[in-house]
Amino acid sequence: MNLGFFTMPMHPPGRNYTQTLREDREAVLLADRLGYCEAFIGEHITDVCETIPSCLTFIASVAHDTRQIRLGSGTVNLPNNHPVQVAAHVAMVDHMLEGRFIFGIGPGGLRSDMEVCGNLDADRNAMFVECIDQILAIWAGDAPYNLKGRYWNISTERTLIREAGQGVILKPFQKPHPPIVVTVIAPHSKGLVAAAQRGWRPISANFLQPRWAATHWPMYRQGRELAGQRADPRDWRVCKSIFVADDDVAARRYATSADGPYGFYYWNLLTKRRGHGNVDIFKHDLGVPDAAVTVDYLLDRLVICGGVASVVDQLLAFRETVGDFGTLLYCGHDWADPKLARRSMELMAEKVMPAVNAALGPASCAA
Repeated sequence: MNLGFFTMPMHPPGRNYTQTLREDREAVLLADRLGYCEAFIGEHITDVCETIPSCLTFIASVAHDTRQIRLGSGTVNLPNNHPVQVAAHVAMVDHMLEGRFIFGIGPGGLRSDMEVCGNLDADRNAMFVECIDQILAIWAGDAPYNLKGRYWNISTERTLIREAGQGVILKPFQKPHPPIVVTVIAPHSKGLVAAAQRGWRPISANFLQPRWAATHWPMYRQGRELAGQRADPRDWRVCKSIFVADDDVAARRYATSADGPYGFYYWNLLTKRRGHGNVDIFKHDLGVPDAAVTVDYLLDRLVICGGVASVVDQLLAFRETVGDFGTLLYCGHDWADPKLARRSMELMAEKVMPAVNAALGPASCAA
């Protein structure tokens, strides 16, 4: 099992934004030094807690200061962007990383972003599909383009001056394009079947109960079979909130307190979900009353924490429930205590994952 990193990121609203940007950047650089294989960065426009409005800009800021880690958008929320802007920006970032880029895409999940971009009541899945289809057509085609859709029409026919470069959109470093991944939240996701048919690979979200994350693999396998391909567990990434300390007591104090950074993270997600009347995704059983879904409930069921030995045991149990997958994505949380946060990432890479992989037996790198 490989080890990667995923951050939304999420910070308390009172924190200094300049400082949290430094910490978010430091977390990715630390992951690179520690040998994490990849790092995904989220983006949200209208949120002072989820504070990166452009994951591509953030990735560009660390491109030349990282050495081996692959960097991914987690995700570019396509309905909130113009396909041409995404196609050109991704192509540039892919060249900056010389092929270390992973293109994570999604329809977006923050309702205030949908409202401010004017698509709160639109068919956002249709927008998502049209946008990625046009991006791929741009990369596969040539100027002056002639792409007509329900939401966007793309052409440079009237302004093309090919010999001067005008009207031509950049193509990515990787051919035909960077690998595409999608973040999956809904249990038994039919959208994942369609994504898998197209060769896109899944990331299961960290705030899903394990029994619901386990439903993603059969849907991915179904999609690959419909495409005439074999599903490989190494292609599946699963994100998890994890905190490792030098002893169990310190770990639980930091990661299971409602006032701590993990508590803030799940309070924030729960508050937003309650705002539009659906907390079922957080329940281990749909029979659980909505009122019983509290921050303490989520911390108890969704966070793996403890000393090294305890975290190893919990991760092995988690994998028994979820099934075989190729990459575990360590979820980044606010660095309320930078020393403890760094130590957790170090212990995860240097102690926990070697022990987990020793228990699992020989494994190959995820494709």
